[in-house]
Amino acid sequence: MKYSTQVYNKAEKEMNRRRVTAQDTAQHHLDAFYAACPEAQDLRWRIASTASRAARAALRGAPAHKMIESLKEENLSLQKQFNDLLAAHNLTRADIEPQYTCKKCEDTGYIDGHMCSCYRTLLQQIAYENLNSISPLTLSSFEDFSLKYYSDVSVDGKRSDRETMRIIFDYCRHYADTFNSNSGNLFFTGATGLGKTHLSLAIAAEAIKKGFGVVYGNAITFAVALERERFAQSEDSNGDTLSLLNTCELLIMDDLGVEASSNYVTSTIYSVIDTRIITKKPTIISSNLSLQELEKRYGARLASRMVGFYDRMVFCGKDVRMQRKLNSRIDTPHS
Repeated sequence: MKYSTQVYNKAEKEMNRRRVTAQDTAQHHLDAFYAACPEAQDLRWRIASTASRAARAALRGAPAHKMIESLKEENLSLQKQFNDLLAAHNLTRADIEPQYTCKKCEDTGYIDGHMCSCYRTLLQQIAYENLNSISPLTLSSFEDFSLKYYSDVSVDGKRSDRETMRIIFDYCRHYADTFNSNSGNLFFTGATGLGKTHLSLAIAAEAIKKGFGVVYGNAITFAVALERERFAQSEDSNGDTLSLLNTCELLIMDDLGVEASSNYVTSTIYSVIDTRIITKKPTIISSNLSLQELEKRYGARLASRMVGFYDRMVFCGKDVRMQRKLNSRIDTPHS
């Protein structure tokens, strides 16, 4: 799973904070113990000395067997004396030794060169928080998506808006519940305020819970980042936006079509969509534009890709966000 440089840097800082905090806390307690009981510090030095002498003796092989056994007995005796002093001061080994958040990797993030599960969990958590912070809503869920704002009136024998949206909701719920690296692509289209972003974020939340790396953003954010990194001369620029868009396990591109148009951004967006189709990486795209309008904006090649490789869902109804605002005003008591 690949995350942005920002996510890795933030995770590394957190792992370092955990490790240093555990070590500093233990050292503080140990220093206080030595100050109250100087004898304990002398015992600690003698314990270290016997361990070192035993290690050197072991290198000599069989002739040093008796010496090693004697040093072991001496070491155990010293350890007992040290523990007795701890107990006399109402302390245990845990009080003077680092209590790492993860005992497996001791908050280094790695075990024998392999990433520890605690580090993977932290990366997912940070990605989740980042997703929440950049989204135009709080991180949405399926549970807080309401169909009551969609009309249940059927016109000319056609499905009502509510029934259409129920079908879309159920499809998205199933997509999220069964999400995996082989899941298909979704294209949400329809007017603003109908729930496209809400359901996109609900799917993202479920995918992250399953441990998948999700990149979410609106087309404007991606376009600005791509343009900036294209011309950036500074070493501070991560320059990883394009790589993330191409390689993340789930890409959610919101509001396609509202970004400022340029030949570079248009060709890059097409390239990302095409690359992810070729590599079979799931993508969710939402737009206020119809397929015909997308074709006019980006060209026939992109529209053809959307028709051939995306499940299209046409959101309908009246602006839900506006209805919620109106309802909240009505429900608010006036003084």
